Amino acid sequence: MSESYDYLFKFLIIGSAGSGKSCLLHHFIENKFKEDSSHTIGVEFGSRIVNVGGSVVKLQIWDTAGQDRFRSVTRSYYRGAAGALLVYDTTSRDSFNALSAWLNDARTLASPNIVILLVGNKRDLEEARAVTFLEASNFAQENELIFLETSAKTGDNVEEAFLRCSKSILAKIETGELDPERTGSGIQYGDAALRNIQLKQRNSSRTSPSDCRCGL
Repeated sequence: MSESYDYLFKFLIIGSAGSGKSCLLHHFIENKFKEDSSHTIGVEFGSRIVNVGGSVVKLQIWDTAGQDRFRSVTRSYYRGAAGALLVYDTTSRDSFNALSAWLNDARTLASPNIVILLVGNKRDLEEARAVTFLEASNFAQENELIFLETSAKTGDNVEEAFLRCSKSILAKIETGELDPERTGSGIQYGDAALRNIQLKQRNSSRTSPSDCRCGL
């Protein structure tokens, strides 16, 4: 049976190597922790259909490698992304310090109206924490980002991160800030939404004043 959805969103997961990006994707897609995770080589891909505020949305998610040697390859995937999870490791000061560079790449190379959610992963390792919640929250506020802490191991807030980001994209579609018909928006209408649009257009044409021949 073919999939039916209202919208398709292109998503990115970006951040330093070892921050748990692949584990976040795996938990979101498979609903379980990826025990034997290794560094991503280039890009990995996953997709899932979710219900967001009454709209059915298909997320196409590109998990990019965090090592510098893959930067030139992964940057090409930024183009036309509607949403991104910007991930750091709460136990790694270096991954947090690198956030500004990743954020700059996303805002320079992706859709101008990309929705970015800052994710502090590995919150289950509280005893090894190197970045406080307040510090990361301040960074998010300064850069106009949504912020959540997650654990790819326990699943805590993993689904919420993707749903929060998707909800913000939908809000931008409703206000007209994002247009699914604009090239490079990172959004496409699904079959369900197209059917609704075509139905409205047909109904509108049937009642158009130009079609009225009264008085002729």
